[in-house]
Amino acid sequence: MQRGSNRLSVHRDEEMKQELQGLIRSGHPTRVEEWHDPEPAADDDPEVTTGPVPSPGAIGEAETLRFEFARHLGRTTFPAERSAVLRVLHERHAPDRLIALAQELPAHETFRTVQEVVSALGLRPQA
Repeated sequence: MQRGSNRLSVHRDEEMKQELQGLIRSGHPTRVEEWHDPEPAADDDPEVTTGPVPSPGAIGEAETLRFEFARHLGRTTFPAERSAVLRVLHERHAPDRLIALAQELPAHETFRTVQEVVSALGLRPQA
C-alpha cells in the first residue's frame, strides 16, 4: 500500500480518470457545454512553448540562436567538435535551420559552450 501526501483519495483519483477517458480517446473535448472547455490560444499570443524565449533586453540574432542551440544541445554535449554537435542535433530532432548552421562550424575546433558555437558562426551578442 502506498502512503504519501496525496490530497486526493483513491476513489476521487479513479473518478477523475473516468472523467478524462473520453478526452483521451477522442482527442477533443467531450462536454456539451462549451464554457467547460479551456479557451484556445489567441492568434497574437507569444510562442512561449515553441519558439525561443530570450531574456529581457536580449533581442539580437546571436541571443536567439544561443537560446535555440542551448535548448537542443543541453550541457552534457560539451566539450564537443562539430561532428558531435551535429549528431546531438539530429538525435534531438532540431530544426533544419540549426543543423544547417552547425554544418558551417569549423571541423576540428572544440567547443566548450553554446556561446562558443554561436561565436564561431560569426555572431556576437549585442552590448
